[in-house]
Amino acid sequence: MRAVVQRVKSASVSVDGKVISSTGPGLLCLIGIKTGDTEADQDYLCRKILSCKLWPSADSGRAWSESVSDRGGELLLASQFTLFARTVKGTKPDFHIAMAPTQAQEFYANFVERMRAAYVRDRVQDGIFGAMMDVALVNDGPVTIILDSILIYGAVAHAVDLPSRPAD
Repeated sequence: MRAVVQRVKSASVSVDGKVISSTGPGLLCLIGIKTGDTEADQDYLCRKILSCKLWPSADSGRAWSESVSDRGGELLLASQFTLFARTVKGTKPDFHIAMAPTQAQEFYANFVERMRAAYVRDRVQDGIFGAMMDVALVNDGPVTIILDSILIYGAVAHAVDLPSRPAD
């Protein structure tokens, strides 16, 4: 799994001109799911998103001291299969690494539920899986990081060509 995590002052997702979800200060997380991802990948990204220190301390101002959980911020999750695009050959992106939509929809729904159960349920919003979404945000910083669950398995992976996890 991959997450592009952006610290935001506000964010929203609209479909067909209608706002589906919106948040105040917190994180906008674009979530990519690849073939072979498991519950272990969900657990890892859930923990990292909720605990990653992306804000300065409210008390001391010390940089990189507080997480979205520490701040009581909001989360907006949006599925984005294009995070696993390969562009090594030619000019047309190849999405074969991304999990098939029928599997990915249930996997993504489980991830959203995992995030809600691990945090504060009403502070976790999401878009509509598979929809053409307009994502709007007011970046805070800007602070943007990329989290990859595959890196927990010790693989040294190039961003455009991630290998599968080693067999157990």
